[in-house]
Amino acid sequence: MLKLDQIQRLYFLGVGGIGMSALARYFRHLGKEVFGYDRVNTSLTRLLEDEGVQIHYKDDASSIPGGIDLVVWTPAIPESLGEMQFFRKKGIPMMKRSEILGLISQSKNAIGVSGTHGKTTTSIMLSYLMKEGGIDTAAFLGGISKNFQSNFVAGQSDWVVMEADEFDRSFWRLFPRCTIVTSMDADHLDVYGDHEEMIRSYKVFVAQTQDDGCLIYHDSLKEVLGGDFLNALSDRGIECISFGLNAGQSRSEITRIENGFIHFDFSFEEIEIRGLKMRMPGEHNVSNMTAALTMALRLGIRPERCREILPGFKGIDRRFEIHELRKGRYLINDYAHHPKELEAAIKAARNFFPGNKIAAVFQPHLFSRTKDFGEGFAEAMDRVDQPILVELYPAREEPIPGIDSGYLLDLMGHPDKKLTTKKELINQLNREEIEVIMILGAGDLDVLIPDIINALEKHE
Repeated sequence: MLKLDQIQRLYFLGVGGIGMSALARYFRHLGKEVFGYDRVNTSLTRLLEDEGVQIHYKDDASSIPGGIDLVVWTPAIPESLGEMQFFRKKGIPMMKRSEILGLISQSKNAIGVSGTHGKTTTSIMLSYLMKEGGIDTAAFLGGISKNFQSNFVAGQSDWVVMEADEFDRSFWRLFPRCTIVTSMDADHLDVYGDHEEMIRSYKVFVAQTQDDGCLIYHDSLKEVLGGDFLNALSDRGIECISFGLNAGQSRSEITRIENGFIHFDFSFEEIEIRGLKMRMPGEHNVSNMTAALTMALRLGIRPERCREILPGFKGIDRRFEIHELRKGRYLINDYAHHPKELEAAIKAARNFFPGNKIAAVFQPHLFSRTKDFGEGFAEAMDRVDQPILVELYPAREEPIPGIDSGYLLDLMGHPDKKLTTKKELINQLNREEIEVIMILGAGDLDVLIPDIINALEKHE
């Protein structure tokens, strides 16, 4: 069995993925030589190249350097890829990203943050609280932290924060000391078949929490997990703590939104922290921060220190990222790609910009997800003043007949719904008299944000 400390030269298939790039940065931090392939040259791959990762963008086995000790890959990479076949034939050791994380989790005190939505935000919030609170944690993150300007955080303590990804049951590789579960809404039904099987998979992961560890779970999941399951965890010495907004053993209550901050009070057992404030709006984000605060306090970070550092949390790229334009207009970029996430982001915009006219541009992500949750997406988009759809982002999937952005448009009931292309999007937005524009989805619309901002400001 290959040991990680014996590896000197690694090759990443799909190195530009948000999870893969964090691992690539980790091995660069350890002084290893890191190479990789990705289909697209992005701002993230360019940052990796600046950090010493050697990347090429054509599926060409002749570009692969010699002496590779280990190949790291994800299920998003098709077996038909020429470079994948090259490594298979050569017999070079290959491990999934999740397997590498599993090995790291077993050598550290890992905190596994899971949930069909909220895991990236909660992971980054927790990493910030731990670092600023005095625990030098490492972290593998599914988004770019604005405080750390990275999706990997180096740390010297025994603690490491890891996102626990349910896709392809990847989180079964993790054996965390502590576990957080933010949500279990149906998703990845192309993998699981139905919601019940996905829930069963989550319970397998949660049961892998180490004895005498802890589980922090959203209060709405109490019945989903079940009393017998939670009692069995408690019998192993695992402390089970529910959290939520105005609910749960650990809870927060929003008091007001003012001057770009959302203000709230927090309580957990005998601890009360009043007058907390952060820049990231939305009830869902206060809920996520409640989970992060609960974990931070359990690790010994002082309540008063949490109050001091929270206003300095800068947020996450593509998570309700607000760009202020001239003449009182705003653009919000959010990664929402599930109906519940769209609903939460739109509600947050309504609360943060009361009375303003809101347009939402949504790029559906994955044919399977669009097929499974079409009615939910349509219902969420009908709630804005001006809904605009652009063509679907397929990512790893092959087309499904009849499933595209036009399919969603037909499901929507809004009298002024629109469908456009990425190429025509800026012209479409210039025709709208809108005060708040939301760019929603997990596809590639984010690369247009600078051009959209520039065009809108020129148009004014």
